[in-house]
Amino acid sequence: MARLAAFASLLVLIPFAATQVAEWGQCGGMGWSGGTACAAGLECVVLNPYYSQCLPASSTTSGGGSTTTTTTSAPSSTATTGLNVAAKAAGKLYFGTATDNPELSDTPYVSILSETSEFGIITPGNSMKWDATEPSRGTFSFSGGDQIVSLAKKNGQMVRGHTTVWHSQLPSWVSSGNFDNATLISIMQNHVTNVISHYKGEICKYYAWDVCNEVFNDDGTWRQSVFSDTIGPAFVPLAFQAARAADPDAKLYINDYNIDGTGAKSTAMYNLVKSMKEQGIPVDGIGIQGHLIVGAVPTTIQQNIEQFTSLGVEVAFTELDIRMTLPVTDALLQQQKTDYQNVISACNAVEKCIGVTVWDYTDKHSWIPSTFPGQGAALPWDENLAKKPAYDGIVNGWTQ
Repeated sequence: MARLAAFASLLVLIPFAATQVAEWGQCGGMGWSGGTACAAGLECVVLNPYYSQCLPASSTTSGGGSTTTTTTSAPSSTATTGLNVAAKAAGKLYFGTATDNPELSDTPYVSILSETSEFGIITPGNSMKWDATEPSRGTFSFSGGDQIVSLAKKNGQMVRGHTTVWHSQLPSWVSSGNFDNATLISIMQNHVTNVISHYKGEICKYYAWDVCNEVFNDDGTWRQSVFSDTIGPAFVPLAFQAARAADPDAKLYINDYNIDGTGAKSTAMYNLVKSMKEQGIPVDGIGIQGHLIVGAVPTTIQQNIEQFTSLGVEVAFTELDIRMTLPVTDALLQQQKTDYQNVISACNAVEKCIGVTVWDYTDKHSWIPSTFPGQGAALPWDENLAKKPAYDGIVNGWTQ
């Protein structure tokens, strides 16, 4: 009988225990049917209409990669204006984010991703690259890209295509195929045509394509690749011509990193696009990736954007993140806020800088920690999907 009584007592406790949401767990939001009471010492904090989270009472968490720092004084965002709303109010076309297919199983993440007040455009991080779309010669697969485009359609968001011709993430049949010049040109043109044609005329406006990606070294010389080695610099205009034929309505961009401020690589990009424009090659925009470091953001960003747009093309930040050396500190978060504000302000000051995309919006799914060990916390939402001071810096950059 004593054992039965103890079991009965346990059953009485189970409903109570089941309602106690642990630290960082979801405790509310539209459509949420789970527990709403946080465990002792926690409070249910509304992060957005779709997601509330149990956080330490009167504290904010900041993190990046596998290192998380929690303090009672850590600053957080106080802005109430969505990032896309703020960008459009400043006369820009959008504020956007990259995403990737594995992340789409993260329901709280997708809820924020789908908010058009925050993001007006989505970039598939990997599912439109060559290894994903043409893994074997002449055999195309679009399932990954289609999944992201379908989500964007549902949300009423635009999509940025990324990327058709890049030296990296090539299947071995391309990179090690030992094709001659004429054959590789044909293969490249066929790839560009098939990928871009697949998405032509989507209900969700397909705003732009990164046709060629990362064609220069940091010193402004041509990057060695199967395309530059076999075809030579002509591979770039040939790819753009194929892209224009595949979709006359899409904006066509050339995209690269470390062209944020003035310098040898930016000059090389300027000269290439100038030459393409003079030859009538259909290039519409320059994508500045914007993978930056806290406290080391170039001071010549606006000057550089103005030089690019003087060529008659538009400019967008396409992969913005600003990483720091971990652990996170209040001082680093405040510097990151300033850095984001300065980048956004530079874009805001130039009419033909039409928008900004962050390379995913949350530290939870950032590429930085795995690529730069000991660094991270690069994005405006932390790994717990809470807004950081960087979020306010972005809003300030659009509104000042």
